[in-house]
Amino acid sequence: MRLLLVEDDPRTADYVVRGLTEAGHACDLLRNGHDALSAATRDAYDVIVADRMVPGLDGLSMIKAVRAAGVKTPAIFLTSIGGVDDRVEGLEAGGDDYLVKPFAFSELLARINALGRRPAAQEQKTSLRVADLEMDLILRRVTRHGQAIDLQPREFSLLEVLMRGEGRVITRTMLLERVWDFHFDPKTSVVETHISRLRAKVDRPFDVPLIHTVRNTGYSLHAPV
Repeated sequence: MRLLLVEDDPRTADYVVRGLTEAGHACDLLRNGHDALSAATRDAYDVIVADRMVPGLDGLSMIKAVRAAGVKTPAIFLTSIGGVDDRVEGLEAGGDDYLVKPFAFSELLARINALGRRPAAQEQKTSLRVADLEMDLILRRVTRHGQAIDLQPREFSLLEVLMRGEGRVITRTMLLERVWDFHFDPKTSVVETHISRLRAKVDRPFDVPLIHTVRNTGYSLHAPV
């Protein structure tokens, strides 16, 4: 399996990565919650293993944001915060399992393997569809009403975030983080410029617009109500 480990403690991170690698898994290690959010919403993982106390964006908020983006990758919290209320909070935030430190690696591995055996219905999507707009995530191809739409890589990523969040408001800050990996506001019109270009390709040639501006907040992609 391909796993994402979010852990900032060097000793724990090295121990877990070594053990998972020896067990035959590929493991990407990130030590910052913002970086982990970008990776989890951009790349396909089989399981996410996240500490709650990591810099940038705490693990709980990171998993909440992952779920808000429509990503259903199974996630297990691996953390020293182990009260009953804390475990409940982690599961309600979108976690699928919760393991408290100190832990036995054999138990962590068993829990990861159990999450990885979930049925295919829970696996990462390979295509997205909203109304007559379709995106093939494998071939990196977009069509609307059967017509091919030629997108630049950044435009594709932007549209993917909007389609994954179908019907929800995606803020400018969220787009800066997920598409440009900016964890600060650069005070430029980069989002607005790319939205305009995307509309010119996805909406303008067709009768019904799908990309909608939510004033003073962000954007939402959805079919006509």
